[in-house]
Amino acid sequence: MKHTQQDFTKGPLFKPLVFFSGPIMITNLLQSSFQITDSLWVGNLLGASSLGAVAISSTIMFTVLSFVIGLNNASLTILSQQRGKDNEQGLRSYLNAFVVIMAVIATLFGIAGYVFSESLLSLIGTPESIIDQAIAYLQITFIGIIFLFGYNFISTILRALGDSKTPLKIVLLAVILNIIFDPLFIVGFNLGIEGAAYATIASQGLAFFYGLFYVIKHQLAPFSLPTLPKRVEASLIFRLGIPSGLQMAVISAGVAAILSVVTGFGEDVVAGFSAAQRLDSLIMLPAMALGTAVNSIAGQNIGAQSWDRVRQLATLAVLYNFAIMFTIALLVVIFAEQGVRLFIQDEEAVAFGTRYLQIVALCYPFLGVNFVLNGIVRASGAMYQVLILNILSFWVLRYPLTALFSHWFGELGIGIGMGISLIIGSLFAYLYFRYGKWDQKQIFDEQ
Repeated sequence: MKHTQQDFTKGPLFKPLVFFSGPIMITNLLQSSFQITDSLWVGNLLGASSLGAVAISSTIMFTVLSFVIGLNNASLTILSQQRGKDNEQGLRSYLNAFVVIMAVIATLFGIAGYVFSESLLSLIGTPESIIDQAIAYLQITFIGIIFLFGYNFISTILRALGDSKTPLKIVLLAVILNIIFDPLFIVGFNLGIEGAAYATIASQGLAFFYGLFYVIKHQLAPFSLPTLPKRVEASLIFRLGIPSGLQMAVISAGVAAILSVVTGFGEDVVAGFSAAQRLDSLIMLPAMALGTAVNSIAGQNIGAQSWDRVRQLATLAVLYNFAIMFTIALLVVIFAEQGVRLFIQDEEAVAFGTRYLQIVALCYPFLGVNFVLNGIVRASGAMYQVLILNILSFWVLRYPLTALFSHWFGELGIGIGMGISLIIGSLFAYLYFRYGKWDQKQIFDEQ
């Protein structure tokens, strides 16, 4: 095993959990800064209309990225279990299958996205004043979508094999290049909004080729010349990948539904909620990173049939989550107003955003429990079960409770309903982890 890769089936678990999840947290933060960098350069160099075009186009790309994440979660589960089994041939064979399937899907998405960009933007109600800019940006982004697929996939492969440091290098390179390329392409080459799109695919493309070169040179993954995958391999990949991708769709639709409750309270509440959500997306990164880390670690141990270590990992990861997220919650309660003021200045909007964060912050540790336990369940291949848990979380708990408590307590009830739903959702996750049959799933025997 290469020096950057860890065998999680032996030795203590807590130290590897901390040092493996740390780079994933930083990588997630860098990934978030990618979109922020685009927005800052476009907004300052080209103005509000161009920024709006990028924001609307990004909504469509997020939907595509959701499917990418779904397939990546499937690859993380399958490849980490093969690593845990110490099955080099199985690892090589499934890696080949993922490469071929990802390449075909990326090509199809790229062609379809380019052809139907205008139709997609019209479907979501893009204003006429910015639709031409949005079309130009979206079409160029779809041309380079294979690089988005590629460099995310390389990162997933390496994490499945126990390496979270190399993906950090790849993403860091992409972010640095994007910071340099955005003004260069937008102003230096006088390409306007098209320059922002070219900057994105150029930075992702170079990061992808660097990652591919680095992995092959150092033999970090058993890549081989692509061949047609076996039917049984393709079947398993889609059987796990499709419900995993649907999980992201459920989450996106749930967020939109909650926003429909928020909009009923006027623009000040909407502005405050939007600012709070920007901070939320950063605050959740450590919990999300833990979810990814335990998926890899648990996957290897499930492959090795080390179920005692899987349950030990769950306990350690939940406790570590509480330590991290309670600390973050305390900081949010203290500095909520200053954080909201980074995005907005209107006093009423700031007041709502601050109150909302201070209420919800106390429930962040329970959201982390969801990420951790669902990550372990996902590692077994129980993707449909996690999908059902997400449906319960958003459509049985989060949206209805937010609507109910906002009806009872006004705008203050948005935060109360959200917080209570996070607590109950973590209880659902625990009950399934404790009493469900996820640990009886044998994804390879099912073939």
